[in-house]
Amino acid sequence: MSDEINRDRRRFFGSAAMTLAAAQFSLTTAATAETAKPIKAGATAVKPGTNTSFASLKQIDAGLLNVGYAEAGPAGGPPVILLHGWPYDIYAFVDVAPMLAAAGYRVIVPYLRGYGTTRFLSDATVRNGQPSAIATDIVALMDELKIEKATLAGFDWGARTANIIAALWPERCKAMVSVSGYLIGSQQAGKMPLPPKAELQWWYQFYFATERGREGYDKYRKEFSKLIWQLASPQWHFDDATFDRSAKAFDNPDHVAVVIHNYRWRLGLAEGEAKYDDYEKRLAQAPVIGVPTITMEGDANGAPHPEPSAYAKMFSGKYSHRTVKGGIGHNLPQEAPKAFADAVIDVAADV
Repeated sequence: MSDEINRDRRRFFGSAAMTLAAAQFSLTTAATAETAKPIKAGATAVKPGTNTSFASLKQIDAGLLNVGYAEAGPAGGPPVILLHGWPYDIYAFVDVAPMLAAAGYRVIVPYLRGYGTTRFLSDATVRNGQPSAIATDIVALMDELKIEKATLAGFDWGARTANIIAALWPERCKAMVSVSGYLIGSQQAGKMPLPPKAELQWWYQFYFATERGREGYDKYRKEFSKLIWQLASPQWHFDDATFDRSAKAFDNPDHVAVVIHNYRWRLGLAEGEAKYDDYEKRLAQAPVIGVPTITMEGDANGAPHPEPSAYAKMFSGKYSHRTVKGGIGHNLPQEAPKAFADAVIDVAADV
């Protein structure tokens, strides 16, 4: 990426030995006090794509949603919540989750609103995609699962969600792994124009700003999502089966509405809900995050992302950055699951 785009990005972004059987998902619903210590110091290496399924999903009412989620590991293990982005789903963590489970962690992998088996409890609820709304969903899920404090880890929308929780509710976040670093933004920042080379990478935001874009994404959501996967991870040679497993999540009846609202809200083209205004005002100040954090980046991330030097100062607690080499793109947990799991284990062990 050129120096010019790097500068523009900086401005824009604010100023997995155990056997597989030992890693099968736990179906218990016992309380999750953080009592057990991890039984392994590092993740067991597996080839990406080794795992192709989760145990049966669970469902739970939490806040505005009935949330679909996968669970792995001992019920009494230290909790880790893994958060996916767009256009991805919980299968981004299909190799990471059993690695963490084998290391002794209780792993929760929820579908975000508008994805997979997660559903709104009321037809009257606004299909809101604004970042603070998604963050409150995860806090509500933690409440229902009786998880007082967890290590949060994610990428894309998931990293942003983790960032927001760490900033607004640091008492709920033990530590964090954030791919592409500090991703808290605001509508005001989203309104600022960038030079053409930088704007080009955000082409889909402009497409989504139109009704043609909404209709096109609705009609071609799988083709559109596969294109984003290819552009964002140009050296990741995923097969059709891998993509198809995740693409099912986009059949959610609220998927298009949530995605379109998210991107329109970012550009100031859609209103948020007043109940989130105070959160957004605080986030617009680009709050520094004090929880222990490891940020990560793939060396072949084709999606818009800031340079690590642009956001290091936004983390005031124990902090380090890891660049994962080998042609790793935007979906870092699925492309480099051991590196991601190791980061989770390391950041959680340091607290």
